[in-house]
Amino acid sequence: MDRKLRIDIGGKSYAPYSPGISVRDHIWLSGQIDITESDIESQTRGTLAKIDDLLEAANSSKRDLVKVTVLMSDITFYSKINEIYGDWLGDSIAPSRAAYAVSDLPLGALVEIVCEAFRGSGSND
Repeated sequence: MDRKLRIDIGGKSYAPYSPGISVRDHIWLSGQIDITESDIESQTRGTLAKIDDLLEAANSSKRDLVKVTVLMSDITFYSKINEIYGDWLGDSIAPSRAAYAVSDLPLGALVEIVCEAFRGSGSND
């Protein structure tokens, strides 16, 4: 049976959504933000830490990511986000990715990151 399972680490949700969903080995993470700090570097690191925690809760890791979408409130953040994101990925095979500047993000966030992964797919890279 293929059941939809909620992935949650108990953080505050700001709208009616699940932080993540898995069906079998397919994992979808909703757009993650971190607004505890006001600068792009801290928000990017905090958002990636949330993604790490959600993937761990799903018995997965960033090595299993297959698709990432990055939304930023200002395109001038692109190079700083890329630098932090690249360091975070380390030596894993980089997932496919899209990055967009948007006019506004929830709660004044500067960056939002959406992910898709397949559990176990990155174990041999």
